[in-house]
Amino acid sequence: MGCGDVCPVVPGRRYLDRPVADPEGAPIGVVRIIRDEIDAHITELLDSLPSR
Repeated sequence: MGCGDVCPVVPGRRYLDRPVADPEGAPIGVVRIIRDEIDAHITELLDSLPSR
């Protein structure tokens, strides 16, 4: 889910690059698996953030 070398770098920031399969042309079952992987990455990120 990253943009590789074209991302601007801001010092002091934490960057996460999550490899995600390209869903274009994939059967719906594969797209759902990709969706679930993205959801898991987001949930993991949210759980790691400090609560306010």
